[in-house]
Amino acid sequence: MSSTLLPWQAWALLAAAFAALTAIFGKVGVEAINSDFATLIRTAVILAVTALIVASTGAWQPLASVSGKSWLFLTLSGLATGASWLCYYRALKLGPAAQVAPIDKLSVVLMAVFAVLFLGERLTLKNWLGVVLVAAGALLVATKR
Repeated sequence: MSSTLLPWQAWALLAAAFAALTAIFGKVGVEAINSDFATLIRTAVILAVTALIVASTGAWQPLASVSGKSWLFLTLSGLATGASWLCYYRALKLGPAAQVAPIDKLSVVLMAVFAVLFLGERLTLKNWLGVVLVAAGALLVATKR
């Protein structure tokens, strides 16, 4: 096995690290305010930072260059993201981060199942074993006793 990370693997590890920080920072940030309002603040920050990145890297594209299919699925993705964030922050407001975050990571399990069902992706027996282990691990971390 190669010891160097592929670019997508490095980005995925960074995403995991930032997701972990999201739970920690979010738990502290939501302590004294409404969880939906906290999500609004978080979303505004993300919008501002992403706009800055797109502007500074020259990644802006004419809106007309985005296909109808892309608009539809990015809109659906945005709605799903918003719903996820609202639920996540509500869970953080009500429960311990060390238990909320692992349950949230069951999204890995659901994503694998959805990828097979809706995208036609194929998972090997080894992949399915990993999915089961992720599910078991998330549940073990999420349970208090």
